[in-house]
Amino acid sequence: MSIAAAVDPAEPQKVMSYLAQTGAKLTSVLTTHHHHKHSYGNIELVHTKPNLAVYGADARIPELNYVCKHNEEFTVGTLKVRSFHTPCHTKGHVCYYVRDGNEMNEELEKAVFTGDTLLIGGCGKFKEGEAKDMYNALYNVLGRLPKDTKVYCGHEYTLSNLQFASTIDPNNQILLKKLAWSRVNPCTVPSTIGEEFEYNPFLRVSEPSIQHFTSNTDPYEVMRILRSWADNGSQLNSPNGSLNSPINGGQLNGSLNGSLNGTLNGTLNGTMNGAVNGHLESYFGTSMKKRKQV
Repeated sequence: MSIAAAVDPAEPQKVMSYLAQTGAKLTSVLTTHHHHKHSYGNIELVHTKPNLAVYGADARIPELNYVCKHNEEFTVGTLKVRSFHTPCHTKGHVCYYVRDGNEMNEELEKAVFTGDTLLIGGCGKFKEGEAKDMYNALYNVLGRLPKDTKVYCGHEYTLSNLQFASTIDPNNQILLKKLAWSRVNPCTVPSTIGEEFEYNPFLRVSEPSIQHFTSNTDPYEVMRILRSWADNGSQLNSPNGSLNSPINGGQLNGSLNGSLNGTLNGTLNGTMNGAVNGHLESYFGTSMKKRKQV
């Protein structure tokens, strides 16, 4: 029987349904932070399966029974999971870096579940932190992961994020190509750490073009300015997209194929908040290679 964990299970019924289909055994819940869309499903899962280990680092997380430390490693089946504290969006935010612990897997698939810290083309709001906190999380923690690490974030906000980014960095051809791709691909998760450094303005605060646009060279201040503009929906002239466009997809509560609130198990393609099952190769490997990324 495969061992599984759920990550931010906003729709626990979908998790349970997929577990029933695959026969995987749910043993753990990995919670990135306490916000309702990320943690409220814990209550139903624990009620259904009382012996679940619920990981996190914030007392506000429902059913929390294991407080994970920064840079702590534990296992789920054959997977190695490392917890990273990334406070800013919330004080108790945690990201989970997952690697295949099977030494027979030569490709050593890797993924990081970033909740509302790193989003594709953007980052989370600084609700309980400052720019320097997000800078530390993005550059000194997540940014130091291997560049081929797949990024599974907590929301499908890619289109609006890239529309905003295109107003800041309008001559970035990699960004413009990714923006065009996202307009015709409603499910954009995952990206990779390496890709984010190419088009995410919050991971490019030391780039001359970004500093010129913000009229500032201090990376913390550039980070603060970008987040302020994004929060306020600043009307910057851009031929590539309007900041008034609605968020593409919102919380990923769609189908299991490409939904953050589905179940990570077997051949499921591009999902985060479900059951993390067995070998990373099964869902981050073969199925992901078939998915065109920009």
